[in-house]
Amino acid sequence: MSRTHPLPTLKTIEEDANSSEGVLSANYRQLTLGLILIILGPAFETLAVATILPKIVADLGGLSFYGWSFSAYMLATLVGLILAGDEADQRGPALPFMVGVVAFVLGLILAGTAPSMIVFVLSRAVQGFGAGILVSVIYACVGQGYPEQLKPRMVAMLASAWVVPGLIGPALAGIISDFFGWRWVFLGLVFILPLGVGLVFPALNKLTHLKKKREARRYDVRRLLATAGLVAGAGMTLTGLQVQSVPLALALLLFGLAIGIPSLRYVLPPGTLRVKAGLPAAIVTIGLLSLAFFGGEAFLPLTLISIRGQNTIIAGIALTAATLSWTAGSWLLAHFAPKRGRRMLVLSGLLIVAIGIAGIAIILIPAIPAQIAILAWGVGGLGMGLAYSTISLVVLETAPKDQVGSASASMELSSVLGTALGTGLGGAIIAFAAGTGRSQSWGVAVIDILVIAFIGLACLAATRLPGKLSRNLG
Repeated sequence: MSRTHPLPTLKTIEEDANSSEGVLSANYRQLTLGLILIILGPAFETLAVATILPKIVADLGGLSFYGWSFSAYMLATLVGLILAGDEADQRGPALPFMVGVVAFVLGLILAGTAPSMIVFVLSRAVQGFGAGILVSVIYACVGQGYPEQLKPRMVAMLASAWVVPGLIGPALAGIISDFFGWRWVFLGLVFILPLGVGLVFPALNKLTHLKKKREARRYDVRRLLATAGLVAGAGMTLTGLQVQSVPLALALLLFGLAIGIPSLRYVLPPGTLRVKAGLPAAIVTIGLLSLAFFGGEAFLPLTLISIRGQNTIIAGIALTAATLSWTAGSWLLAHFAPKRGRRMLVLSGLLIVAIGIAGIAIILIPAIPAQIAILAWGVGGLGMGLAYSTISLVVLETAPKDQVGSASASMELSSVLGTALGTGLGGAIIAFAAGTGRSQSWGVAVIDILVIAFIGLACLAATRLPGKLSRNLG
């Protein structure tokens, strides 16, 4: 990626205060509401699937496909992120947006009518492809459609869009599943996304029209091949983490890394794997952060329910606490962004996340009240909101204007890969503990120690982020 294009300057807080423009002002209201409504679909579906998946497996059979219900979604998301980011940069966001909506809705219909677990897993892949496109286009719209002083607020607004799904998603999915059947958890969403399309599409057409005035670049075939290599490598790596045979697992891991790492080097911005200062460092940091946070969160319900004997309500409250505090952390960014350096904000968030992970680790001690997990993971979510949103802002600020889409896609790709590896590695540790006669407590303790170590690596990468607030980001 070329870094020669000058970036706009960041307005001061005084200039912002004197401006009547806001993300909900007349100029941006339609786009803002549409983007929030669109993101509600993937947000609700992501939080709901884990709740109803045991019922789906009980109905369709195929317990061996349980893990692939998540892995297929993540792998397909990678493809959608990469392809949509390039397309949004070259020809504007309108076409990839519509493809994303159609793919996501088609995936919902396939899931709601799936006759077998194999079809359901395939439907998850279609949903993931659509969700990856939508997320990439949404962040490209923030980068291309809003002035610099409004971007922190819009990043916070997008994080806030997860609040309602986080509060009611799991419970609502359970109610719908109990009274109407699990299929309506998917089919019911089909009627929501078209509402967002009507609000967003006029603004997307305007951005696309501006893109068409520029000379179109030739599509990068090598990038398509690298995308295929990345998905194949990630798929083999995730499979290697889940199989029981040690020789087969090692072979899959080695082949997966051999194919995936060179592909990743080509797909991500130059210098990412070397943690070059600026945009590459931001992409590495967000991947390590996602690995640590979601790697720890995935096994929090196991800790509370299976190890500490709590009910699902306590586990749900702990996850909801993190969702709410994540939003609070995002709004802290919106408050501090005009006057605080990005590096300090990210490092502060990472430290808070580490404290939260340590808090959920100590509840493995029987003498510690299990309810401490609610407070601890609320703390972790606060740090995640502050760090994740700040990194997102760094990406938008440091990416050249004609490459915001691909830079945003790289950021989301890193986050998805980190999440997949964190949950996959954790699952492998739990399986190893079970296979060697060790306790679940031992497995979860190892996971918590590892994810805290990854937070440490994220802190090292974050030292390469901008240290001071610059009035000229170029």
